[in-house]
Amino acid sequence: MAFEDNIVIGREAVIYPDELEEAFIRASGPGGQNVNKVATAVQLRFDAANARGLSERVRERTLKLAGQRATKDGVIVIEAARFRTQEQNRADARQRLAALVARAAEPPPPPRKKTRPTKGSVERRLKAKAGRSVVKKMRGRVDSD
Repeated sequence: MAFEDNIVIGREAVIYPDELEEAFIRASGPGGQNVNKVATAVQLRFDAANARGLSERVRERTLKLAGQRATKDGVIVIEAARFRTQEQNRADARQRLAALVARAAEPPPPPRKKTRPTKGSVERRLKAKAGRSVVKKMRGRVDSD
């Protein structure tokens, strides 16, 4: 799998390979001697604030959706250590970044249409309120005649 290809997400979002910075680090967790010797985990950095392939709307939404994975400077950091090989972790990190940007590139939902309750539902609600009112009034003191 060639990693030097552009990651095309949509019309407003393209991730260019020269905008990605990868660092291989040692993964934590089980694995015995192998985990202590081999740097298989990937730390993928993507400067979303200065990415030329993102539109302004997608850039803002990407940084918002990234949450704590984004630094103050607008760099998104994704760590992938799910697999035992560098290539699998590298592909996983890129897929996760692409999924994040794809979510940000989705079009905004259509505006909500204002609706009014039906006449019947208003009457039922008022009837139920009156019924509850009667029940609560019956909880009061009983007058002895």
